[in-house]
Amino acid sequence: MPLSLLFLFICDCVGTHIVNGLENGLARKPPMGWMPFERFRCVTDCSRFPKDCISERLMRRTANLLVSEGYAAAGYRYLIIDDCWMEASRDKATHELLPSEDRFPSGMRDLGNYIHNKGLLFGIYHDLGEKTCMFHGPGAARHFNLDAQTFANWGVDYVKMDGCFASEIELDRGYPEFGRALNKTGRPMVYSCSWPFYKAQTSN
Repeated sequence: MPLSLLFLFICDCVGTHIVNGLENGLARKPPMGWMPFERFRCVTDCSRFPKDCISERLMRRTANLLVSEGYAAAGYRYLIIDDCWMEASRDKATHELLPSEDRFPSGMRDLGNYIHNKGLLFGIYHDLGEKTCMFHGPGAARHFNLDAQTFANWGVDYVKMDGCFASEIELDRGYPEFGRALNKTGRPMVYSCSWPFYKAQTSN
């Protein structure tokens, strides 16, 4: 094959990619940011650990540091609250998720506004099953549309969806269903799924 034709063939192969994904302008590059779980785990006792408990105080302090220390300018713009932010049960009247009243007294919408005003993006943790992985709050089971709309109302930009306490069938059906629920809200939110991890666990 002539060298010129070989070059064209290689260029054509390199330039051809099949992308199986929703083109909505989100996550065109891997999202970069920070979530507290590896450092703070599920510390909820703010009386004993006021600087280390999962709280709006911690998240505001982290937002400030992401900006002041130059991380945001380097592309680390997602600030994601991990597990242990919820009350133990849903609102009795509306069945909505509730942030801890003691640790997030201003509410999630207010915290989201604070994060956005720093030029950052607001992420939050949830679980597909009956409860979160740390047993700390209710999961999304039977409340997909409600929870998706709640996150949209709070101004959430990123949802980390865990998969504890759900069967393989529930995972297979639930992850796509919750993704559709997010899309129905009309608010663009990155949907981070732990689905492949749990699929690997059940197949071993």
